[in-house]
Amino acid sequence: MAQRVFAAMSGGVDSAAAALLLQQAGCDVTGVTLRLHHYKDRPGLCGSADDIETARSVAAGMGIPHVVLDLCDLFQKQVMDRFVWAYTHGRTPNPCIDCNREIKFGALLDWALDQGADAIATGHYARVRFDEAAHRWQLLRGADRRKDQTYFLYQLTQRQLAHLLLPVGDYEKPALRALAAAHGLSNAQKADSQDICFVPDGDYVSFLRQYGGVEPVPGDFVDESGQVLGRHQGLECYTIGQRKGLGVSANAPLYVLGKDLDHGTVLLGGDDRLYTRELTAERVNWLSIPEPDGPLPVTAKTRYSQREAAATVEPLPGGCVRMVFAEPQRAITPGQAVVFYDGDLVLGGGTICP
Repeated sequence: MAQRVFAAMSGGVDSAAAALLLQQAGCDVTGVTLRLHHYKDRPGLCGSADDIETARSVAAGMGIPHVVLDLCDLFQKQVMDRFVWAYTHGRTPNPCIDCNREIKFGALLDWALDQGADAIATGHYARVRFDEAAHRWQLLRGADRRKDQTYFLYQLTQRQLAHLLLPVGDYEKPALRALAAAHGLSNAQKADSQDICFVPDGDYVSFLRQYGGVEPVPGDFVDESGQVLGRHQGLECYTIGQRKGLGVSANAPLYVLGKDLDHGTVLLGGDDRLYTRELTAERVNWLSIPEPDGPLPVTAKTRYSQREAAATVEPLPGGCVRMVFAEPQRAITPGQAVVFYDGDLVLGGGTICP
């Protein structure tokens, strides 16, 4: 009997190519598009009405069933509300990580298994394997390093990996577009989405106001000696390393170094003050290996777009770690993820603490 797979189809070419590859492999494929928010009239957003219609059309062209799964309420609670909480607590969140853990590989997987599926599949650029010696599922980087998305997947569990197929992980993007075009998929050349799906045009401050009821409170920009340099528009409007939009004139470029929630101030300084070698992370998930019993040499990165750097990670009580980099890292930001690797193997990761 063919393996029954529910493939998440967002409307983009990656997820469509994943479904196509599974179909070619002889799987019994059903396309599933998640409705995650109510911004149905905003074209280009993941989960918008046009994306859902594109996914439906592509599935029809492939001759596979298609369903829409409404997870708006759960998405609001687990992703959008957490996004608001993080910004109001001085952090810069990464909602895609919460969405992957709680929605795409959480609620979708639970629903799919209840429907009799053997596995779910997505269009993420990553790979999964089972290590017989360790008797453990492992996550590996995608073959296309420029598109590798393991940074967003480090919070997955052994159960989730056991029921996950990632067909595009062995491909590069141009090859997938060519495959989709060769099979007449209408979204073969569709542009990749860049914005957070519930934050149109990247204007997260407007989202905080309109959805979260947050009204940023102005305060002082200060330097490291405490001298007032000007007025800011509210702590939520800034993130570590920001230079543009400060509205402060100085003899040298100024950057956001930190935010003081107690005093309502934003600390500014030179670029050289953004570098540090150490961080602490919480909500740590050891994914491809068990938690080590002592310091472990790894490579790690604190932002999706950066290259990994050599570091040592040391487990701490309470699901935390301390990380020391060999070389100082720029603009380590509370609320973002730090993910650690051994070659292509994703060891785990956590949320950077203030």
